Amino acid sequence: MHFLSIIHIIGLLLTATGSSMILPLFCAMYYGESDVTAFLLAILINVGIGLPSWLYTKKHTELNIRDGIIIAVVGWIIVSSGSGLPFMIHGSIPSFTDAFFEMMSGYTTTGATILTDIEALPHGLLLWRSETHLLGGMGFLTLIILFMPKGMGGLRLFRAESSPGQSFTGEKFAARTKDTMVRLWSVYLGLNFLQVILLAGGGMELFDALCTAFGTLSTSGYSPKNASIGFYNNAYFDWVIIFFMFLGGTSFVLLYHMMYGGIKEIVRNTEFKWYAFLIAFFCLAVSLILWWHGTYSGIVESVRYGTFQVMSLLTTTGFATADYEKWPQAAQMFLYVSCLIGGCAGSTASGIKIVHYVIVCKFIWGTVRKSFFQPMSIVSVRLNGKQIDISMINMAICYFIVNIFIIFIGGCFMTLVDDMDYVTAMSSVISALMTIGPGFGEIGPSENFHAISNIGKWFLSWNMMVGRLELFSALVIFYPSFWKK
Repeated sequence: MHFLSIIHIIGLLLTATGSSMILPLFCAMYYGESDVTAFLLAILINVGIGLPSWLYTKKHTELNIRDGIIIAVVGWIIVSSGSGLPFMIHGSIPSFTDAFFEMMSGYTTTGATILTDIEALPHGLLLWRSETHLLGGMGFLTLIILFMPKGMGGLRLFRAESSPGQSFTGEKFAARTKDTMVRLWSVYLGLNFLQVILLAGGGMELFDALCTAFGTLSTSGYSPKNASIGFYNNAYFDWVIIFFMFLGGTSFVLLYHMMYGGIKEIVRNTEFKWYAFLIAFFCLAVSLILWWHGTYSGIVESVRYGTFQVMSLLTTTGFATADYEKWPQAAQMFLYVSCLIGGCAGSTASGIKIVHYVIVCKFIWGTVRKSFFQPMSIVSVRLNGKQIDISMINMAICYFIVNIFIIFIGGCFMTLVDDMDYVTAMSSVISALMTIGPGFGEIGPSENFHAISNIGKWFLSWNMMVGRLELFSALVIFYPSFWKK
């Protein structure tokens, strides 16, 4: 284990965290509000600790996969801690636990909040809160790779933070990791800029457009308004956000190839076709239920609200335009199921991921066919026209099962430490692990996580990180042999 190399990257992370606060600092100065001092002190603390650590260890550039995993886990914890300083210094979130929860929720693109009055925050803190989505959406460590020296092992950091499902899809990109990150970030920032233009051009205030865009393509869900997107009650805004949530749930490698390779990349991509089908199915089902029960006036409004909420939960974004807990039970059931799906591997969305469902379903069908209809056949799973190795099938099944175990065990834990009803307990773990944000019960779209105990918040914060790091990187550190030479 290369401790000085780890300190080098952690120092770079803290320096980057402090530097990222410059934009909200300028915002605070522009509006002349009370958070200017908080940002100045927070920048001084983060850079004051991070910069010397980074410079002092700059000669140590060797990393292995174990170092990468430690940096991924410890780095998210340290960055979330340092990012909470402006809120604690300002006094808007005086508790370290609450500030850490809010920032972990931001960086992991969960969107769960403990704030009871979001609109009471100064503009600088609101922008910083949303900027954590922008940074966390593509992955903070992927941004750090751009500043790492050549040959330091950026690929190991990328693998420690990225979804295991990405290795199943067979999507290829640039040979050099830095080239990959530059192109992915270019696509990501370009689409964010486009959404800001579309929202601001449609009449949304520029500040709100920035915060909303930061929370959309990153599939995060922080809004500068208490009522989330429902505050605007604007069909144009809803459909623009729906479109970019859909893009956020799509693999960014695929989006890049689509820009230069055309429609053929979509046609051959198995995961994307399943993703589009599942979204169409759930949106249609919920919209028809709302229309049948007369929840909204007419089919157009039913489609608008049903599609928005399905897209928000399925892509793990967490925006809301309505209190869906007042909808018919059948519609709520479909929404509950959509929370367990997630987006494509290589997207900003979390969740179990479409590719794992594809592999598990194809494996089940192949096994059933071999057992009852074609006993001489060989069970195989193909993605994008290529056969997948049995080890990858086993990993996908394991990944799926571990997620389910964590949900049930975590739900039991939350009922014990917070004495909450089982619906809220299960939903809180699903919300955190799938990085969705709002859930059902006492953490529904019109509620928040403020009333949860400190133990519960730390447990859910860990689940957010586990979900964002795709389970294995966060869980492997508990395996004894991980720490052995």
